[in-house]
Amino acid sequence: MLLLALQVRLLRFQVRVVTRLRSSLEQSRRRLHDRPAAGQGGQATAEYALVLLGAAAIALLLAAWAVKSGKISQLFDAVADQLIDKAG
Repeated sequence: MLLLALQVRLLRFQVRVVTRLRSSLEQSRRRLHDRPAAGQGGQATAEYALVLLGAAAIALLLAAWAVKSGKISQLFDAVADQLIDKAG
């Protein structure tokens, strides 16, 4: 039960991170579509690229941590066990 509670907390944290990243990406996208002043078009593109790189880096760090800590296999094992218990 403790493992399930930890998994729920991890999933909630991931949802918060993804929501914030999505919000940041949406703001950057809006800035890109607004007509920038002359000479600032490249700056908006660079900001958008940096936001995408930041989001990718965070996603890779989370994935690496999850794989290294064994949380992914624990999650799949817990889900499979629960499915087998309900089916059997």
